[in-house]
Amino acid sequence: MRVVTAAARPWTAPVATGPVTAPVRLPGSKSMTARALVLSALADGPSTIVRPLRARDTTLMATALTALGSAVDTTDAERWTVTPGALRGPATVDVGLAGTVMRFLPPVAALADGTVTFDGDPHARNRPLRPILDALRALGATLDAAETGGLPLTVHGTGGIEGGEAVIDASGSSQFVSGLLLSAPRFTKGLVLRHEGPPVPSAPHLRMTTHMLRAAGAVVDESVPDVWRVEPGALHGHTWAIEPDLSGAAPFFAAAMVTGGAVTLSGWPWESWQPVDTLTDLLTRIGARVQQCEESLTVRGTNRLHGIEADLSEVSELTPVIAALAALADGPSSIRGVAHIRGHETDRIAALARELRKVGAEVTEHHDGLDITPGPLRGASFETYADHRMAHAAAVIGLKVSGVELTDVACTSKTLPEFPELWAGLVTAPDPGPATTTGS
Repeated sequence: MRVVTAAARPWTAPVATGPVTAPVRLPGSKSMTARALVLSALADGPSTIVRPLRARDTTLMATALTALGSAVDTTDAERWTVTPGALRGPATVDVGLAGTVMRFLPPVAALADGTVTFDGDPHARNRPLRPILDALRALGATLDAAETGGLPLTVHGTGGIEGGEAVIDASGSSQFVSGLLLSAPRFTKGLVLRHEGPPVPSAPHLRMTTHMLRAAGAVVDESVPDVWRVEPGALHGHTWAIEPDLSGAAPFFAAAMVTGGAVTLSGWPWESWQPVDTLTDLLTRIGARVQQCEESLTVRGTNRLHGIEADLSEVSELTPVIAALAALADGPSSIRGVAHIRGHETDRIAALARELRKVGAEVTEHHDGLDITPGPLRGASFETYADHRMAHAAAVIGLKVSGVELTDVACTSKTLPEFPELWAGLVTAPDPGPATTTGS
């Protein structure tokens, strides 16, 4: 089935004619920007978000919080300011295709005084939402959802939520937990949230949530596995310094690996809230050399890509790019632990299997991952399914395979509107010669 966005724009991925060697400066992390926006809107005073990501997902979040009563000033691209206001309805929230908006904001809406309705892109209605809604009901919220348990959704806010104890199966998305935790300090009784079910994926994103909650003044106890305790209390205004988006950097790092070049991500902090160690281990196993300096992260290709066996449950957003590298590797790969990405912007497991076969790889689909055996690759029309990560995978393959046409490159606006221009510029950038670094 062909799936395109309203502004679908076919695009032929550029082929690299030599090593890709260039510095890259990318916008801020989507995950950090989304959390900073929510915490700022729930705070007791103004906040500043430095180097945020301006993309579809974060713009939808800012617009929704404005509709709920906050003043979000995004006129300065480098510094957004958020002045919290009384949460109120009636309001309408367009979630687009953003999991952060559809899962982080229903608890905020339950704190509002008035009715808040949620809906989004057609595929958003297929994304899982029931676990967080059931937990909200158990905590005292009143809401009406579609028969499927998801969008469209109406939250009948009464100006507060009692909170207390709730049990959730968050195996489908760590965002179910993060969404509840972010609002929990504002619950009358706080929150004791217990996960029961298969392991929660994307654990680094949960750690990001609890770190940012503490930075805003919340008291959070996560000492017991699969149990989170948040005390009721005020969240404080804060200055949030947003790191470059590590998941968004992955295709650019892959470009260095595929072409035997070197890509340096500037502005990278020495200590990060993102899973840089996990990414470093993965890329090194595939064949890269990774070096972190005081304010940068550099990935160098070695002209060899190795097949790997990898559990990507903690870094599932990397699956499409890792799968693309696997299709270009010198041997077979096995990716597991990512069953939950079937509920992302598209069923990413099925989509990757289908599209990688079209370009010539042998792929076996499993319920929680893929086996990928490289083959003679060929150009093809690569369906992106309105999914930015699928577009990234196609672009990586296109570096080595001519004639890879993305059905819709505009879907990358979800997290990086400048992607087509940045990518084309990266591929055609002149080699600046040996890189120089400081630190180690």
